[in-house]
Amino acid sequence: MNYYNITYDDMLNGEGLRVVLWVCGCDHFCPKCHNPGTWDENGGLPFTEETKQEIFSYMQKDYVSGITFSGGDPLYKNNRGTVLNFAKEIKEKFPKKDIWLYTGFMYEEVFELPNFEYIDVLVDGEFKIDLFDEKLYWKGSSNQRVIDLVKTRETGKICILGGE
Repeated sequence: MNYYNITYDDMLNGEGLRVVLWVCGCDHFCPKCHNPGTWDENGGLPFTEETKQEIFSYMQKDYVSGITFSGGDPLYKNNRGTVLNFAKEIKEKFPKKDIWLYTGFMYEEVFELPNFEYIDVLVDGEFKIDLFDEKLYWKGSSNQRVIDLVKTRETGKICILGGE
């Protein structure tokens, strides 16, 4: 897997102060995507053990709430294993930190993936420019859902964060 960038001190892609790993690879090709440079799975830099260690060292800071996986698409076919295995490692090392994941796939398409249980919040659905609304929190278009996966797993029903 390759990644495009790592953002530290991010407050736009989930609750609190976060690390964001922007992965490369996406086959949704949403019109007006704000990250088309991440579509090519061969772009960016290789995700290595050194990259992991850099993220782990930052995640140790008390003021970091968690990590967000974005892109590209973290659940693009060639990213799934690496991203979800890394999510498991993060949750084992930092059980109090939350993990958010943005994907163009719908929850119903991905919830049974191995290690998906380590994701706490899922922002699902393709970005739709005709449904864009800059007033939305944590998503770009109104068709997307911000799903509290912890509550969803507890109740067996999809629970939208903030109860929208």
